[in-house]
Amino acid sequence: MKYPYVFVLAFLCVFTLVPLVRLLAINIGFVDRPTARKIHKVPIPLSGGVAIYAGVIITAAVFMHDTLLFKAVATGGAVLVLIGLADDAFKSRGRDFPVWPRLILYTIVSYIPYAFGIAIKGVSSPSAASMILFSDSWSMIFTMLWVFALINMLNFIDGVDGLASGITVISSLTLFVASLVSHQEVTSLAALAIAGACLAFLAYNFHPARIFMGDAGATFLGYMLSVIAMDGTLKGATFLSLLVPLLALGVPILDTAIVFARRLLQGKGLHHADNLHTHHSLMKWGLSQVQTVSFLYLIAAVFALLSVVIVLLLHPI
Repeated sequence: MKYPYVFVLAFLCVFTLVPLVRLLAINIGFVDRPTARKIHKVPIPLSGGVAIYAGVIITAAVFMHDTLLFKAVATGGAVLVLIGLADDAFKSRGRDFPVWPRLILYTIVSYIPYAFGIAIKGVSSPSAASMILFSDSWSMIFTMLWVFALINMLNFIDGVDGLASGITVISSLTLFVASLVSHQEVTSLAALAIAGACLAFLAYNFHPARIFMGDAGATFLGYMLSVIAMDGTLKGATFLSLLVPLLALGVPILDTAIVFARRLLQGKGLHHADNLHTHHSLMKWGLSQVQTVSFLYLIAAVFALLSVVIVLLLHPI
């Protein structure tokens, strides 16, 4: 049984690496400095994404190094961590990284899973009696849209201590159950690696945070979750099974939908940073950071339970 070892190894790798990368970030001034839009009041190291990526990839290299899933997440993840570190470096100097280089690289990364054969290939009928297969072009488009969206969605919710890492733990464990029930071992291992890595990071990232994952970590986690969901339930989904990843990733998806709707109503650009996210609204209503995060954890847990119920309906034990 590999599963406990995967979880423990990912947890120990990240738990050990975070203090090291945090100390290095402090020494070189690689920190997120407070601004009028941000909640924290003191500079916080931005290097957590490096530890998360290293922990997940080390674990995956040990247990699933010869799989296409490993090659896809290692390659795409490396590009995202590098561009994320560049973005975080600009933040540490009080500047904004240009939008277009990020969007171009996110688009390129969104193609990587498809290049390794991990794609949304079709949708079957509710009875699974027939299958609508997408052409190669449409398969590529749907795959890239899904990956691109999740890369950004996880990044969007990373605005309160412990939110992105905690939501990722819940989402990845949900995808682990879905993969386990449907006998997808590689996907199950990858989901557990993320859960272990993020739980370890949460020990340092929960309020008051001692380190942030930065764009490098948030975009990598969004990419990982999108690829795992796609390699599992989205590969050739029934209409009902489409709900599994949508519910498992319900909090970032719902938050993005709400924010985009608000920005459109206010005539703002969709890519401009603001205080319209769900966690900002909850705090404006008087909730503390811990209360806000706990409430969103609860919402994520409800979505997760609904997702598991659907999985069990599709694959009775």
